[in-house]
Amino acid sequence: MYLLEEKIYFWLLLVIPLLIVLFLGVLIWKKTVQKKFADRVLLKKLSPNQSIFKSILKIIIISLALACFIVALVNPKVGTKLETVKREGVDVVFAIDVSKSMLSEDIAPNRLEKSKQLVTQIINNLASDRIGIIAYAASAFPQLPITTDYGSAKMFLQSMNTDMLSSQGTAINEAIELAKTYYDDEEQTNRVLFIISDGEDHEGNIGSIAEEAAQEGIKIFTIGVGTTKGGPIPIKRNGIVQNYKKNSQGETVITKLNTTILQEIAKDANGIYIDGKNTNTVVENVTELLQGMDKKEFEAKQFADFKDQFQWFLGAGLLLLFLDIFLLERKTSWVKKLNLFNEH
Repeated sequence: MYLLEEKIYFWLLLVIPLLIVLFLGVLIWKKTVQKKFADRVLLKKLSPNQSIFKSILKIIIISLALACFIVALVNPKVGTKLETVKREGVDVVFAIDVSKSMLSEDIAPNRLEKSKQLVTQIINNLASDRIGIIAYAASAFPQLPITTDYGSAKMFLQSMNTDMLSSQGTAINEAIELAKTYYDDEEQTNRVLFIISDGEDHEGNIGSIAEEAAQEGIKIFTIGVGTTKGGPIPIKRNGIVQNYKKNSQGETVITKLNTTILQEIAKDANGIYIDGKNTNTVVENVTELLQGMDKKEFEAKQFADFKDQFQWFLGAGLLLLFLDIFLLERKTSWVKKLNLFNEH
């Protein structure tokens, strides 16, 4: 298990290709100037020991040294001690709608991004509960099994998009069926399923499936994302709206929040419906609901000790810079012996 403490420093890696482009530019400029000054034969006589190979080797070493220093700034950490700990909590599964209707921008920035924001904030307020994530459209897809690793959960959450599943629709029934497989029957923990959706284009007999889930001890809470007024579904390219989705008659499709179906699902599964418009209100309601539930004890394996690894990369960077000091841009005897370019 490893952690990256300061991931933001990875952006500094963009300096390396810029450095290489600058080096190539200088190399081309030098060649152009040299051609104006004298022909190739005369230049060889004037500067017989000039080595292009060593110039390239220098830029490679400098780039590698820079990369090592940047990774040192990121400070990777490696877990060195795995412990089994006793925790008390609830098993919480988030089923997130990733159908195309979730791209509607009737709620900022759009329904899907709003859903991801809501789940992220809920996770930030959890203490010792286990969580899982499901993505669904016309079918349901397991995104993350039950875990106590909140960092991984948020990482998987951010990668979710409407292109994950090719078929379109809103198969809430499949999401509920899949959620049943997430819970451990042996541990008999309290089971909660949050369905985050606009409720549109739902398929199947959801009522009976929700009742079956309730009989198995699963409480379903639904969070509605969107507005009842609705909005069009933008078709974007490179972040710019090109058009809006149209139906077979050529009319712009207006997708609306279907609160009725979401309220019915929650009612059938002994849960409640929550309006997802205000993030703080949603987080407060969810936190209150989970805190009011009986906590079950379960075992969880986790890394208890992490050790910094930046020193290895710092040392490698300094070693490369040390080598660069002794690497002159002129041919040395060992380069002549190698005769890398079949020079006579």
